[in-house]
Amino acid sequence: MAPASTPSRAVTLVDMGADEILTGEAVALDVQPIGLFLRAVGALIDFVVGVVLLVGGGLLLTAMIGAGTLPESAIGIGVISLLVVVMVGVPTTVETLSRGRSLGRLAVGARIVRTDGGAAGFRQAFIRALVGVLELWFTLGAVAAVVGMFTPRAQRLGDLLAGTASERTRTRALPPAAPGLPPGLDAWAEVADVSRLPDRLAARVSQFVRGADALEPAARARVAASLADAVRPFVSPHPSVDAETLVRAVSAVRRDREYRALTLETERAAALTEHV
Repeated sequence: MAPASTPSRAVTLVDMGADEILTGEAVALDVQPIGLFLRAVGALIDFVVGVVLLVGGGLLLTAMIGAGTLPESAIGIGVISLLVVVMVGVPTTVETLSRGRSLGRLAVGARIVRTDGGAAGFRQAFIRALVGVLELWFTLGAVAAVVGMFTPRAQRLGDLLAGTASERTRTRALPPAAPGLPPGLDAWAEVADVSRLPDRLAARVSQFVRGADALEPAARARVAASLADAVRPFVSPHPSVDAETLVRAVSAVRRDREYRALTLETERAAALTEHV
């Protein structure tokens, strides 16, 4: 990823992962894809709803034939129309009007979006529904399951053809408040790279920062020195500060950037609900 710079901001290198989306502001959003199991649960719920609609439509056709409203010569047309409406028409309409949702996806907290992060529209919904006749209805989901096991976002064949994926709509909770950046490190925070810090180490750092005031001075200094030694290989550049100040600064920068990323993710999810 090429570094992006502005007159007021320092150069930042962004390592894009398989599940990240780059916004127009060059901000990488950590998109949380729905796993294969939850996708299967959501698809099963939608499949059951479809079966109920087919049974209800079949009973209605039978009643109309019995009452003489529908001639027997039109039975074939009626059955085909029912299949097309339930297998293609209903999924396309629901997915288009609900911005990628369905009853099953609401249950598992998912939404269908384009792979570029935008809201899926009629074209994507129609392609997914059309391909779904083969991979979901005719094979009872077997094709979708096999394809989903070999795609990074558990995409089914319809997703690959439509350029869509299923993502979580229930975003993670914002991280708890942490002490602010130590004085005098504002310029360093603008250029600091803390993205390589492992999650477990980041959790240890955060725990220390929140409980440091309750520790004995000797133990506090010892733990801070140990964490600073562990943190330094993952931080660049290194500020000329003591061990505890370094640990506090890294914790503050990482927390602020996580907060901004989660805020952007929440705003993007809200925008997908409002706009097609």
